[in-house]
Amino acid sequence: MERNRRKSTAAAKRISVTFKEHARNKKVAGALSIFLGIVIAFILGFALRSNVQLTESLGFNVGSESTSSAKAAKQTKSAYDSIAPRVDEVEDILTTYSMDEIHLNEATVSMLTDMMKSTEDPYAEYYDQERYEAYIKEAVSKGYQGIGVLFGDYNGRAYAIDVLEGSEAQAKGVTKGDFVEAVNGDSEHEWSASEVIGALSKLEGEDVVITWMRPISMDAQDGNEFATTLECREYKAENVTSELVDENVGYIRLRQMTSTSYELVKSAVMSLSSQGAQAFVLDIRDNPGGYLTQSLDIAGLFIASGNLVGIETLDGVNTRSATGASVTTLPLVVLMNGYTSAAAEVLAAALQDNQRATTVGQTTMGKGSVQVVRELSFGGAVRYTAAYYLTPQGRSINDSGITPELIVGATGDDDTQLLVAIDTAHSLTGQEQS
Repeated sequence: MERNRRKSTAAAKRISVTFKEHARNKKVAGALSIFLGIVIAFILGFALRSNVQLTESLGFNVGSESTSSAKAAKQTKSAYDSIAPRVDEVEDILTTYSMDEIHLNEATVSMLTDMMKSTEDPYAEYYDQERYEAYIKEAVSKGYQGIGVLFGDYNGRAYAIDVLEGSEAQAKGVTKGDFVEAVNGDSEHEWSASEVIGALSKLEGEDVVITWMRPISMDAQDGNEFATTLECREYKAENVTSELVDENVGYIRLRQMTSTSYELVKSAVMSLSSQGAQAFVLDIRDNPGGYLTQSLDIAGLFIASGNLVGIETLDGVNTRSATGASVTTLPLVVLMNGYTSAAAEVLAAALQDNQRATTVGQTTMGKGSVQVVRELSFGGAVRYTAAYYLTPQGRSINDSGITPELIVGATGDDDTQLLVAIDTAHSLTGQEQS
């Protein structure tokens, strides 16, 4: 009996332990299930929030907070896809173990200059604080002609796009196409048009020594050099001139796209129309461009509707259209050459692609890009290409330029190009555009 009682007691204890272990295991399993559920929910939630469209289609509003998080995640850099971590790693090694000191400003200039060059953008440039303050920040508009020269940019280098009649520069042999190599002996870097303009604007009333290089072609990196000492003083040259020629052809010369170009061209069109003009010649040879808005407004004087330009950026292509404010339907001839550049090329392309003008002369420069100068938080600035111009039909202007329908080379002093343009306009008189 005693033995049976002891067996029953032992069995009861084993059953009790089994139940306790089962209960404990059940609690652990439940806790584990909850934990796994949380993990799965987190993973699903993260996946959903990473796809905004899917999340919103399911009724979840992620709002700007998730967008900001996504941007922050995108901006996270690794040593494999960004320069900064690589530089940080080397800097840490040098500051920790090297016996020598890093010269911060010298290293900054060297690295950022090489970084801009690595983009293969001919207009990309890093300006340290001193250079930026001296030549860029206070630069006046591109219309400054303090030595009788109108400057343009070609692959980031300043060149004379026009030399004013009767100027000291003309008297001393400066001609269209001469590149600036140095200003007052400073040849440490390539001079952009903005830098030259900024330097000259600070030297008003003083003499400046400019070293020029005359290449055999615009793409040549060397050529004959010569220096001129010129006085920086005000030269006045009308940006827009006009006259009635060949009895009924209105001739308009536009030197550059300044803030007043549209109003001046509009006034010239209205005046010549009142004088009996039955066709127009718009001469934009040697025009370095300027304000895009002015270029489009001038195109709108002749085009009632339609696209005028495409602007390609990282966000895609945006177009600008005519506003319907045209003032004439009379035939138009556009005269251009290899120095017609930037916004002036946009004007020629708009009139050509909309079949609003007959184009005459030579293929334009092909400077169909837009540069932006952005200040840096630690001083100085960077310049880079932020957009490209496209013709209304989607053709790239950059590097290609605009080819005229009637190609006429510049020969001698009789201005064959202008004579052909006037003859073409005269032949179109009476053929009013619809």
